[in-house]
Amino acid sequence: MPHEIPFFFDGAGCTLLGIASLPDTPSRLGVVIVVGGPQYRVGSHRQFVMLARALAQAGVACLRFDYRGMGDSDGPAAGFEAVDTDIRAAIDVFFARVPALERVVLWGLCDGASAIALYGDDSRVAGRALYNPWVRTDRSEAQVVLKRYYLRRLADPGFWRKLASGRVLLGVSAAGVWDIARRAVKPRLHRSVTRAGVEPSLPKRVARALARQSRPLLIALSGNDTVAAEFEAQGATLPELVAVLAGTNVRRVKFAEMNHTFSSARWREAAFIATLQWLQSAFPEWLHSTPTGHARVREAR
Repeated sequence: MPHEIPFFFDGAGCTLLGIASLPDTPSRLGVVIVVGGPQYRVGSHRQFVMLARALAQAGVACLRFDYRGMGDSDGPAAGFEAVDTDIRAAIDVFFARVPALERVVLWGLCDGASAIALYGDDSRVAGRALYNPWVRTDRSEAQVVLKRYYLRRLADPGFWRKLASGRVLLGVSAAGVWDIARRAVKPRLHRSVTRAGVEPSLPKRVARALARQSRPLLIALSGNDTVAAEFEAQGATLPELVAVLAGTNVRRVKFAEMNHTFSSARWREAAFIATLQWLQSAFPEWLHSTPTGHARVREAR
């Protein structure tokens, strides 16, 4: 039966907490869950707990951990673009704790997905699974909100009934629409200036980092999520990201009705199954032969 081992380990001179979910006989491939933030190792709706345990049940050892300054890890908190040291330390200790491991896959949600996209080259990393990657810019956020919220409101008869009854403050609503529309066309600058000039936008940095990876990538997007919608929009218009998504190493999955954090048990189950099926398809030589139906996400108490 799978079991769990909590332990502390060193990351950039700070004490970090990790929890490994281990099968009796681990496969040669493991999974490191990199959380989105501000979050800690449990995840929204205990998603990371259940994912790790389900993977262990399928024979795949899994590690989830707290960044510096998050959860039960000490030190100053760092943003998702500054956690390479934490991720590398987690991989180091995972290999030390599970001698059977020869490769790992990095799995991340939201800016955890962006963090693993930006994580540098590491020969131990066989692939990366990105769920609803965060590539927000001021402009992309405004464009998605304008399309997904305001245009839908205009098509909703209920909105017009409220407007006719005086229950909508027209001036306030118009001001909100104008601000969103202005940002969609002419965004505020949110890029840092370095000695080399203006730093590329986050979508470009993520795309360029992924372009340097020839190993398998899973891109999984929720249909009811503005973060995923922004990634889709960038993936359709940003040349660097268009090229990445056209790569033969990329597998794309779309969960039409699901939200950002997979907030129902059925949705969490679907996210797990998509991960396991991709692992089995992309890395058959590193895994035990475990049918998908033999492992399920169980609601953790």
